[in-house]
Formats: sequence, structure tokens, C-alpha cells
Amino acid sequence: MGKVRARKESKKLFIDFRYNGQRFREQTLLDDNAKNRKQLESLLQRMEAKMLLGDFVYADFFPNSSNLQKLKNERSQESLASKADEALETDTPLFSDFAAQWFEESKIQWRSSHVRNVSSILDSSLIPAFGQKAMGDITKADIMGFRAKLAKRKGRSATGVISPKTINSHMTILRMVLDEAAERFDFETPYKNIKPLKLQKTHIEPFSLQEVQRIIDNVRPDYRNYYTVRFFTGMRTGEIDGLKWKNVDFAKREILVRETLINGETEYTKTDGSQREIPMFGQVYDALKTQYAATGHKSAYVFCNQLGQPLDHNNVTKRVWYPLMKALGLNKRRPYQTRHTAATLFLASGENPEWVARVLGHSSTEMLFKVYSRYVPNATRMDGSAFERLLGNTRPVTSRKEGSHETA
Repeated sequence: MGKVRARKESKKLFIDFRYNGQRFREQTLLDDNAKNRKQLESLLQRMEAKMLLGDFVYADFFPNSSNLQKLKNERSQESLASKADEALETDTPLFSDFAAQWFEESKIQWRSSHVRNVSSILDSSLIPAFGQKAMGDITKADIMGFRAKLAKRKGRSATGVISPKTINSHMTILRMVLDEAAERFDFETPYKNIKPLKLQKTHIEPFSLQEVQRIIDNVRPDYRNYYTVRFFTGMRTGEIDGLKWKNVDFAKREILVRETLINGETEYTKTDGSQREIPMFGQVYDALKTQYAATGHKSAYVFCNQLGQPLDHNNVTKRVWYPLMKALGLNKRRPYQTRHTAATLFLASGENPEWVARVLGHSSTEMLFKVYSRYVPNATRMDGSAFERLLGNTRPVTSRKEGSHETA
């Protein structure tokens, strides 16, 4: 089915259609308006009617077209038809070639972790699925079929298959590649009206203040300061594992979140909004002072192993966190629940949601209300003093040299 389109630069109309397995574009000097579009659409209908009857002669409609060189005569047209699969959309590059070009041009603006993630998605999913297709040949049916197959792939989610969030990540990269190609090669992107899969509501199972204190009291002594800071700041795993002493300001009683640890290396935080200052509430200040006495002289990292290297969070989770949950008879929960716990304690104590969002590194309160709405009371403060008073009612961290970590 052909279409009447307009050139972006000149606003002149042209006809975009297929004939004998090839794509053709015939330019006109007509301005883009309703009357001229109607005229060309009528011409296109006559052309397609003749094509349907096998009666179409290209030169009858476009006697001065340069495209006649592609056809020459009816015999060559029949030859081209037999090679339709090979000749189709020769005016756009293969997906594998354009995706590689797009990746090289785009990665300069991404974090190292995102570069690795996009590279993995291209290599493991998109190029195997679309690599040998010309960009202009990819259809919406191809895209939907790809997503359906992707949804059956094995994954680490509770269902045993790849999660909707991961599927959406793959689809986002595919959309970006297709949109860029459509703009460069002047074709209509097939990625239209395809909505992201709905994500399951974030599951939060925060600990009570009493449970937090039990955990801190019973955790291995060399991890007591670590979990104190996690529970009472709401820092993300990568943020606390990548925290360096240069970003701990004891004079101002602030933790400066500037980096995150990914695959053993620190890099820029998750987003610009993640760059923030977190107040050192009572127990946090004491825990970091104790930790400084243990590791301040041997590593740039606040929390490190015996070699002064940053913690391996998977190792810590398996060797320290989960055994502690079992020993205390607590429901097995991921360590990330320490962040949810901090958020709910902040809100339940009466702190202003905007202040809480800022401390947690959210760009707005939207996420906060979406996930923690039931923990937001009517009366709120906005300076951290309510949470400070809440912590004042709990026992402080035991002051002793217990911050140097063994290799978990």
C-alpha cells in the first residue's frame, strides 16, 4: 500500500510505493496541502489498480523518472520480481550495521554500566532477532513477535521467565534504534502504539524500628556500622558500597552521595537527582566515627574488606545478611529493604515528603507517594528533626572498634 508523504526540508509532496519487490519514491513540485494530497492519492489509487491487474507500466505514469533505469523494460521487471526478497528495501542498511553505528555514536553520553547493558541487549536479543533485516523492512508484526518470544525466555523473576521490566528495557533500545533510523532514512517507524508492559507494584516489606535494632545488635560486629548506616540513611546498595571517606563530612555531619559502585568500580550516580547530601543522624554519625577508626587509615572506601577493597554485595548478602535473617527468625528479605525501611521510618515519624524524597535521591515525590503512600501521615515536618527524635528513643550503637570487615 503506497503513501503520499512530504519532504521535511522542502515540504513538497512525493509518492512512496512498492512495485515488483522494490520500493520507489517519485518526487513532485506540489506543496503539502489537502488539495494536492487528494490529487496524488487519486493517482496512487489508479497505479495500484493497474498493479493489481498486472497492467502497470511505470513509464506511462512517470515518463521522465530516473527510476526507469532500474526497470528498463518489462522483462527486467519480471527478473527483479524473482529476486524480490534480496532487493527489498535496499535503500536502508541492515539492522546489525545500523545498530552498531547507533551504539558507537550514542555511548559517549552514557554511564559505563549503561554501555554494558545496552551492548548486552543488542548482542543477546536484538541483533539475533533483527540483524539480517533491512531497517525499512521491519514491521510492527516483527516487533510484536519478538516481544512475545522474549516473554518466554528464562529469567530470574519469581515466575521463572524474564520480567516485564527487563522486556521493557529491551523494547526501549529497539524503539530508539528504529526511531533514529526512520529519521535518518526518511521512512515511517513501525514502532507505533506499542505500550510498555505493566510492571508489578513495588513490593516493600520494611522492618519495624524494633526489628532494625535487633538486627544491628546481633549482626557480626564488623558489619554493625555498615547496616546502621544502611538502615538510617536509605542509601542504595551501590551508593553505600561505593562511599568513600572523601565524601563523609564530619564537620557538617553530612554524607555526600556522589558515586555508586557497579561491578567493583565507582562511577557517576544513577541519575543527576541521586547526587545529594544526607544528614548524619545520631546513630549514623557515631557509626561512621567508629568505622573511621577501623578503616579510615587503610582504604579510600568507608566499608571495605581486609584488603581495603570495596565490598562484594552478593557475597555479603549470602554470607552475612541471609544467615542473620534466619538466625533472628525474620522473614527472608532482600537487603534493599533497608532503603524501604528508612523511607517508611522517615515518613512515619512525620517528616515532609519533599524532604524525604530529597534525602532518598528521588527527583520528585511522585515515586514516594506511589510506593509509600500508606506511611505518609497528615502532619509533617521538613527538617529531619522528627526522625532525629525517633532515633533518640533507641539505643545508640556500641562504641568500640568493630568496623574492619573480614572477607565475607
